[in-house]
Amino acid sequence: MKKSHIYFLTNKNNTVIYIGVTSHLIKRIYQHKTKVYKGFASRYNCDKLVYFEEFDDINLAIIREKQLKAGNRKRKEGLINLENPNWKDLGDGWLFSF
Repeated sequence: MKKSHIYFLTNKNNTVIYIGVTSHLIKRIYQHKTKVYKGFASRYNCDKLVYFEEFDDINLAIIREKQLKAGNRKRKEGLINLENPNWKDLGDGWLFSF
């Protein structure tokens, strides 16, 4: 079964949080890091993966993404701090693993 993910990206100063959903996390992070697509994430230099969740069903991932986007920043920061308190780039080294 194909896995799906929701993920949080931020910029180097952790001032912006971008939330996305994908069925191929490594490929999508590579696209963000190389700025393949022009949009919110590239405009605000969001290329640091700080949080992600895995799902067996893309529909559940989409529901979760919408739920997280509707929440406030403090709640998003809480999720990140729980799993990644130093806000390190979880996608470090993925640039060349694709």
